[in-house]
Amino acid sequence: MGAKLAISLDKSNNRLFESLSTVRPPLLRLFCFPYGGGNAHVFREWQRHFAPEIDICLVHLPGRARRIRERPHVRLQPLIHEVANTIRGEIDGRFAFFGHSLGALISFELARELRRRNYGLPVHLFLSACRAPTVMKAVPPMFNLPVKEFMAEIQKLEGTPKEFFEYPEIQNAILPLLRADFEITDTYEYVTESPLACPITVYGGEQDNLAAVKNLSPWELQTSAECNISIFPGGHFFIWTHKTEFIRVLRQDLLQVLSASSDLKDV
Repeated sequence: MGAKLAISLDKSNNRLFESLSTVRPPLLRLFCFPYGGGNAHVFREWQRHFAPEIDICLVHLPGRARRIRERPHVRLQPLIHEVANTIRGEIDGRFAFFGHSLGALISFELARELRRRNYGLPVHLFLSACRAPTVMKAVPPMFNLPVKEFMAEIQKLEGTPKEFFEYPEIQNAILPLLRADFEITDTYEYVTESPLACPITVYGGEQDNLAAVKNLSPWELQTSAECNISIFPGGHFFIWTHKTEFIRVLRQDLLQVLSASSDLKDV
């Protein structure tokens, strides 16, 4: 995407959302929510794997990337309200959510908030590397660990660049965001509501200790529609370590969501 196009999209989609496709309207807009400590730019190159009729829409959360000067949230509900207050103008067509780890939890609770506001539901939730909300407490809190212990737990996830562990200045810049994001998950309290009407697809890693395979199946309780689970080799960041296979499956799943549309012949 050229800089001129990116600027024009930013003006129309505000600081929170950035659409990468030039097609208006797209057949499907896939909002992509980043994992803890990450930013939406990690999904930027995904657009080239899909036809422009499928719009990869980056969700820029406070405290990272172009919103680096803003204070990150430490509780989920204020973050959900911020996104819900802004997203209505972006969901005038068919849309879905993809989130990895913390991003998956945000996707799920945002879908429930949209239902409460009668804004409409996504046609599908794609939830990656995130244990089901009813078993979220299966992992002890991490956000308040001493620095060395916290760093050791982060290193176990094998998704953080090695430079983070080698340079104190990088640690000082990123640690507050990591702690804030883990605080969101660690303080999350699930509230029982009726299941969502949209289907859910769950992705997991065979060796993921943070979102173990056994803690993925309870996601089926959160939908009255279909819930499918796909397991990949690798740990918590299998979407990067096994990227080719994951993108192939995601592309296939997205096309299946839109398979009823005759416009998809060449997508």
